[in-house]
Amino acid sequence: MKILVVEDEPKTLQAIRQGLIEHYYEVDIAYDGLVAKQLALRNSYNCIISDIIMPGLNGWMLVQELRQHGIQTPVLLLSALGESEDKIAGFDAGADQYLVKPFLFAELLARVRALTKRGTETLITSDVLKFSDLEVNLDTKRIYRAGMDIELTALEFRLLEYLLRNQGRVLSKNQIAENVWDVNFDKGTNYIEVYINYLRKKIDKNFEKKLIHTVFGMGYVLKEE
Repeated sequence: MKILVVEDEPKTLQAIRQGLIEHYYEVDIAYDGLVAKQLALRNSYNCIISDIIMPGLNGWMLVQELRQHGIQTPVLLLSALGESEDKIAGFDAGADQYLVKPFLFAELLARVRALTKRGTETLITSDVLKFSDLEVNLDTKRIYRAGMDIELTALEFRLLEYLLRNQGRVLSKNQIAENVWDVNFDKGTNYIEVYINYLRKKIDKNFEKKLIHTVFGMGYVLKEE
């Protein structure tokens, strides 16, 4: 497993690097986003760990530019910025996970293992999920509702896939966080509600029949009205 670590604070960078090496990861490092971008464009990584506040190119911009170049490597953002809006900005940029500083190395390692495991999983050929007039092709990443082509971000796609695989079941916020973001739900954040709303605008807004429903005090469910 090859990891790229991007951090402008030398002590933090070296601590993360050493910890990953001790757990048998191969590690490349960069002290700013511009160098990290060049490394990511030239090399293949199983995961990228990046600070947000950096000179040259910040973490949000780095993720956005890599996604624009078609690089879908899982990205874990690190930051002292722990507000919901900061996390949502990271997810909107295309990041897969967000870890607030300070953190235990064991927690970072658990996130890396989850991201690299997900990145190496292979999908079953011609795997199509269907519910009502909604159809999702897991191979081509195409989504159709009543024959209409719908565009989703990577996180929106994973959220919809999880709902489809559990259609008819009420899913708690904690279940969604663990299975879509691979993290335990932080009650002080609202990113799950935000992404449910993003999904509703694309999946339900222009259709009479609503499929994504809130069960107050319990969670969300994919079902026909």
